[in-house]
Amino acid sequence: MASTRDIRRRIKSVKNTRQITKAMELVAASKMKKAQQAALSGRPYAELMAQMLGSLAERVEEAQHPFLVKREVAVRGIILITSDKGLCGPLNSNLFKLVTDIKTPAKYAVIGRKGAQFIARTRRDLLADFPANDRASFADIRVVAEFMVKQFLDGVVDTVEVIWPRFRNTLVQVPTTMTLLPLSSVKEAVNGLHADAGHAHPAKPATAPDTQMLFEPDAALVLHSLLPLYLNREVYQHALDAKASEHSARMVAMKTAKDNATKLLGDLTLEYNKARQAGITQEILEIAAAQFAA
Repeated sequence: MASTRDIRRRIKSVKNTRQITKAMELVAASKMKKAQQAALSGRPYAELMAQMLGSLAERVEEAQHPFLVKREVAVRGIILITSDKGLCGPLNSNLFKLVTDIKTPAKYAVIGRKGAQFIARTRRDLLADFPANDRASFADIRVVAEFMVKQFLDGVVDTVEVIWPRFRNTLVQVPTTMTLLPLSSVKEAVNGLHADAGHAHPAKPATAPDTQMLFEPDAALVLHSLLPLYLNREVYQHALDAKASEHSARMVAMKTAKDNATKLLGDLTLEYNKARQAGITQEILEIAAAQFAA
């Protein structure tokens, strides 16, 4: 049995760990609420963009835009969205499993230090890496999207895909892969935006006379301007989704660590009391033996 001094040291260490994990849980919970609000605030924008793209789909020849031109896939282009920091449970490792399952040639643009370290460690082709700040703005994420679009248009990669943790609720974050380019049709973009807006099924574009949209100077030019904006917005929404998933996973991980520390503290306290009682009993026996010998 360990000495009472060693047990006291372990109890003090566990108490300090529990205090740290509790503080980290509270911080993650606060950031999680803000991240969830940021992710949900983009839904009205997604709904309006879906309505515009739905109206454009009926008026424009889709094959005119380079985003809609399919080609043979030789090299995949993947945007991997991870966290900068750890202590968020299996969130990043689940994403890395999806990357490991990719057997075809691929080039990566990574958001988050953990993802960049994994790509470099596994000797995969890293095109660029970007930080995953808590307050990442649309302008910051647009740089990533535009970089990958340029690689797609220049022929460096033949697809643009995103791997990120899709946020469902505080306890569930699903590692997901989504293809952004090339688009099969404008309707595919509309379906994706409706899904981001929270609809189970894509809504049909409004056709009533009072909701018809007029495009100036013409619908084709608006489509050419709107599709890049759609792509930037999708990557930004996925980055917000990943940030909400990160803080949720970290809060759950820290709560689990705090609960385990509390349980371990109870076990150590019981062991300490037993050891102390055994020491007292031993001292009483020694005193009694000494008195009897005298």
